[in-house]
This record gives sequence, C-alpha cells and structure tokens, in this order.
Amino acid sequence: MTTTLVTGATRGLGKETARRLVAAGHTVWIGARDLAVGSRVAEELGARAVQLDVRDDDSVTAAFATVSADGGLDVLVNNAGIGADARSGPEALAVFDTNAVGIVRTTEAALPLLRRSDAPIVVNLASALGSFAANHDPAKPASQYQAIVYGASKAAVSMLTVQYARAVPEVRFVAVEPGYTDTGFGRVENPHGRPVAVSAATVAAVADAGAQAPTGVLLEDGAPLGW
Repeated sequence: MTTTLVTGATRGLGKETARRLVAAGHTVWIGARDLAVGSRVAEELGARAVQLDVRDDDSVTAAFATVSADGGLDVLVNNAGIGADARSGPEALAVFDTNAVGIVRTTEAALPLLRRSDAPIVVNLASALGSFAANHDPAKPASQYQAIVYGASKAAVSMLTVQYARAVPEVRFVAVEPGYTDTGFGRVENPHGRPVAVSAATVAAVADAGAQAPTGVLLEDGAPLGW
C-alpha cells in the first residue's frame, strides 16, 4: 500500500487531494498546524493526522518521526502555502518561509523515508504565476496578474523541483500547477475559479503515478508547462 503525506491538508486543495488519494487506496497522513483540526479532517476522510507546521523545524522533524515509526512514506505532497499580497520585508519572509523554505524542511526530513520506498514521489504545488514562460505569454492568464512576492516564491518552488530531481535521482520530483481554483487561499478568495475537485484531481494523479511518474518537470493538467 502507498503511504502519502499531504501538508496543509485541512481545507481546500490539500483536503480534496487527500480525499482523492484515500479513495485511490493510499494510506494518507493529514499534515496540520492544528492537530485537533487535522484529526477531525482525518476522521472525515478515513485518513490519519499528524501535527506539522512547515515553518517550524521541530514540528517537521517530529511529524516525520511519527510517520517513520508507523511504517514509512512513499509520497510527499508539498501543498502548504500562503498567498498573501506581501509588500513588506516581514510579509515577504513569511511567504518565502512557507512556500519555498517549507518545502526544503519537509523534503529533507522525508528523504530518509522516501529512499526506502520502491517508487518515491515528491509533488510540489507550483503556480503559473511563478513560471517565466507563462508570465511572458499573453495567452496565459498569469501574464495579466501582479503577484510580486507570491510569484517569486513559486518560481523558487520550480527551481527546487529541478534541483532536487538532479540531486536525488532515486526520488521523482514533480511540480504541479493546479489551476485557478475556487477555494479560500490565505487572504485571497477565488470565486471564479474552477471547482476544487478538478484541480485536486491533477495533483492526485501525479501523486498516484508510482513508478510511471516523470521527474524534474512542471505540469499543468498533465501536460508540460514552460518554466
């Protein structure tokens, strides 16, 4: 059986991704800053819960120790993120700490477990707003939006995916642009986005790809998106 941990999985895209992976037969860990909330979501979905704050090194270390003691890990979905319209130094640091540095924390903690898996995968939630190609293509919605710090943080996510794929070839690393989605995200509401189930399906498909998953790529609805 495939064991998967999804960070930031108590609501929105993370929760729906977890729901789909449970339905696909995965043993799913709900990574939650608030364990009480995570436990309620886990009970609802038929998953497990672990306290995990991607901004806190001790929290991350303890979370993966719990997962390791329970048997191991095959898939890590780095979903946790914030989308604040950061324009100050402290706000920018908070966005990068969650969206980019958080991926380093969780990935480094997960690697000893993933290396023991037969088909390990790390799925990083990226964004077209962090794609240089999409930002310079007038046909892409990303070229019409201003997302100074958020876009830069998601560009970092893409580069982390490329570098980890090169440095750790035994693990597959995939960045996924989930699409503009109707869900609360940080302080941003997306009432005109597509249903969360549609976007989560694209993330879950990669997480469930096993040995057939690509590596070192950025995908949008299953197709390559330019970096």
